Amino acid sequence: MAATTVTDSGGVRIITEVIPSTDPRAAQLASGSRPLAPAVSSFQVRGFRKAQPKALGTIHIFTGIIHICFGIILTISEHRNPSIPVASGIFFWLGLLLLVSGSLLVESEKRDNILLVKTCCIVNVGVILSTLVATLLHTVAIVHDLPGCQANTFYQLRPEWCSSPENKMLSNGLDSILVIFSFLEFCVAVVALAFGYNAIKQHNYTRMVL
Repeated sequence: MAATTVTDSGGVRIITEVIPSTDPRAAQLASGSRPLAPAVSSFQVRGFRKAQPKALGTIHIFTGIIHICFGIILTISEHRNPSIPVASGIFFWLGLLLLVSGSLLVESEKRDNILLVKTCCIVNVGVILSTLVATLLHTVAIVHDLPGCQANTFYQLRPEWCSSPENKMLSNGLDSILVIFSFLEFCVAVVALAFGYNAIKQHNYTRMVL
């Protein structure tokens, strides 16, 4: 049973009511006094959605599939003398990383979860570093000769197809396209990371204030 106390102080009447935990009104008061964490989280995620994560994720998924497809084709065609990008496996681990990043970005468009935004930021840091490594590897491949065309000794003859400039032009063109793709993936990851970091920073500040 609730106990009520009335106190008069300076012309003001203060009424204090103590409600036991078994009273149904106690549950209502407890639910009403909980912090609005979901609403705060939803507000921060809406700020992250200004970056259009679904569109960014679609780009990462698309380019990730392209990387894996190129990796399969080039690995089969260069199985005897693999180029530097093929030997490093950059096509596969960067492609898989892009698929993971794209899936997380698309999912963050549907769910109000600040933890998902933090995961997107961590994965996109990996994408940024990986695209820089991929750009370096493709640049080195452009500068160097085709695989199997390096003469180890002065008297060693190179294969006949190595003397065709069209083969080197085709290889350089493919590496240049992949460098452009890496630059696109880098830009998408930077945008996602910038908006995600801003959302996380606002979320932490709001928690401090609350």
